[in-house]
Amino acid sequence: MSVLLLRLAGPLQSWGSSARFTRRTTENAPTKSGVVGLLAAAQGRRRDANLSDLAALKFGVRIDQPGSRLRDFHTAHHSDTLKAMPLSERFYLADAVFVAGVSGEDRLVQRLYEALLEPVFLPYLGRRSCPPSRPVPIAEPLEGELEQTLREARWEASGWYRRQRAASFRRRGQVPPDDVRLDVLLDSPAASDQLPDITLRDLPMSFDPRHRRYGLRGVRMTETRVPTEAGTRPSSPPPPHEPTSLLTPVTPRTD
Repeated sequence: MSVLLLRLAGPLQSWGSSARFTRRTTENAPTKSGVVGLLAAAQGRRRDANLSDLAALKFGVRIDQPGSRLRDFHTAHHSDTLKAMPLSERFYLADAVFVAGVSGEDRLVQRLYEALLEPVFLPYLGRRSCPPSRPVPIAEPLEGELEQTLREARWEASGWYRRQRAASFRRRGQVPPDDVRLDVLLDSPAASDQLPDITLRDLPMSFDPRHRRYGLRGVRMTETRVPTEAGTRPSSPPPPHEPTSLLTPVTPRTD
């Protein structure tokens, strides 16, 4: 079994599991359905494509930088009729960084890694208005177990967040510790011996806009401590391919 680690970092992210109608909420960490959607898009799968192989992947996420919750009072107009759409509230996570991981059969995981290097559809962090600010794949697929790999991955928090955290200890007259405590959220299958800490309707069955379907997914919560400087498994250099480099810039209108 292989593990693929993903760095999910950006100015804004939004990972809804129960968002409905005009109130579009976000969870505090990436959802499995959101990450599966990101991977399916990178492979070029259409919304009505079979997702059973991706849904069967083991999934976990580590909260390296929790960010802050942002509320947007949202207005919109239909692009064709210019008719006003219903007012809505949309919630985001600002300045958050996560390390997500998927684990599964070696060839599938390798194909997902290659798709992220040259995605068919650009990846986004929960919503199309939330592009990643850093390369998504952290390294090539690793051999190992998902939970242990997440525990050993290096801390991916932003430089300013690290400095801010260290300064908060110094203001209290304390020496910043050499490690940081991070929350980890893991799949908790129904067949496992452990009861889930929470249950979300977050198991993707179909992204078909005519009938989106999600099953229940159990989530187990734990924590780990990671060195503030480097982890047991260092990340590789950023991939050489930047998928947005070939996009044509939009020319501002002058009229």
